[in-house]
Amino acid sequence: MVYDSLLKTAKEHQKEYKYLLERGNYNNMLKALPELNDEAFEKIDCLECANCCKNHSPRFKQPDIKRIAKSLRMKEGDLVANYLKLDEEGDYVSRQKPCPFLAEDNTCDIYDDRPSDCRRYPYTDEDVLLKRVQLTLNNTLVCPITAMVMARLLELEGNDKRKNR
Repeated sequence: MVYDSLLKTAKEHQKEYKYLLERGNYNNMLKALPELNDEAFEKIDCLECANCCKNHSPRFKQPDIKRIAKSLRMKEGDLVANYLKLDEEGDYVSRQKPCPFLAEDNTCDIYDDRPSDCRRYPYTDEDVLLKRVQLTLNNTLVCPITAMVMARLLELEGNDKRKNR
């Protein structure tokens, strides 16, 4: 599967990705992100993968909890008690993996009301990708879109360096 090879390549290139994120041309990379993000989303179908929902939990912030509880017609306290726990950083996260709202067909039962972290994931069109190095490196091992964007950034950075010689 193409997704597996992207994730395998990402695993092999962790050092180069880390170096790129820490020492690459921030402004050039930031400028390239929207196009690279769109390119990756055109090639990769999240519904075929759903690794994020199977392996990660978003933070459920208070507005998320309120919105999700309302859509599920339950009390916020019941939502927390049934589905969430506090992590070591004091954030509410899913009590289980995969996400309890992930359906068998990889769709999300609360898609329209999903947490803001889910809406933004995998952050490939945001400066978060460049600023939160460890998060990005971890995401390259789970998310084919992040892996593809990082591979393309590495390729572009290499091309820029060759041009400047």
